[in-house]
Amino acid sequence: MFDLLVIGEINPDLILRDPDIVPVFGQAEKLVEDAKLTIGSSSVITACGAARLGLKVSFIGLVGDDQFGRFMLRAMEERGIDTSACIVEPRVPTGMSVILGGSNDRAILTYPGTIPLLEAEQIDRTMLEQARHLHVGSYFLLDNLRPELPEIFTDARERGLTTSLDTNWDPAEEWDLNAVLAHVNVFFPNKNEVLLITGEDDFTEAVDLLSEQVPTLAVKLGVQGGLARRGKESVNAPILPVKVVDTTGAGDSFNAGFLYGYLNNFSLKDSLVLACVCGSLSTRAAGGTAAQPTLEEALGAIEERDFKQ
Repeated sequence: MFDLLVIGEINPDLILRDPDIVPVFGQAEKLVEDAKLTIGSSSVITACGAARLGLKVSFIGLVGDDQFGRFMLRAMEERGIDTSACIVEPRVPTGMSVILGGSNDRAILTYPGTIPLLEAEQIDRTMLEQARHLHVGSYFLLDNLRPELPEIFTDARERGLTTSLDTNWDPAEEWDLNAVLAHVNVFFPNKNEVLLITGEDDFTEAVDLLSEQVPTLAVKLGVQGGLARRGKESVNAPILPVKVVDTTGAGDSFNAGFLYGYLNNFSLKDSLVLACVCGSLSTRAAGGTAAQPTLEEALGAIEERDFKQ
């Protein structure tokens, strides 16, 4: 029934944007130029991007019985994502991230709420029988689920699914993935995460190390585009130049584009090009999902710029 099953965190983002976004303590009040409550969480933004491209997507996650939880479930359903396996927890509020977006960087403040509470026994395993691929996002935020994820990935692969993982930032800064990487078909780190996970100072050596542990590695390089490695095959792709409004979730849209190519048997190069274009186009509006492209729009941009050359 589904091309993609996503397991991960569910939370909205409150995005505050201003060139001088740094707050001043001492009860000083600063005005910002823009504020928006929007779909948040790496996992959900990836799911929305994949659905926008035309994949059939289902989601498993945990929300509170509150306005933020209902906002997120409604927004996901409006984008064609099946939320029938999501769980509502009445005792804990939905998590939330406040994103302070400046001219060239951003800071993220996250209230965990329900994010770390999803447990393995809450995962409807019958959903694995209905999907082609399992993606897990925000690995280091899923505290209760994380010890069981290797077994869940193993279960998925035994049922014939391929798997992918995007860890995002590790708040504990330990970067321990020894238990899970062996069960992952596609791994989606960014450049900083590659260095931190491997403990290497040299990026090329770090990529070599990670590519020995996962069959397919797709690295997000920000304004430098992306890099993908599969065995001895290594490819690069640039970003698509656009007028950037907000980079929130660009890496998650990158994931969605790459997964579309992966699940439709694109070459490694074509999957990476689609990923970079989807990530680029997503930055044209505030929030991670407002400017995510359709497949037609993304392929049109690729053809217009001849990105494969």
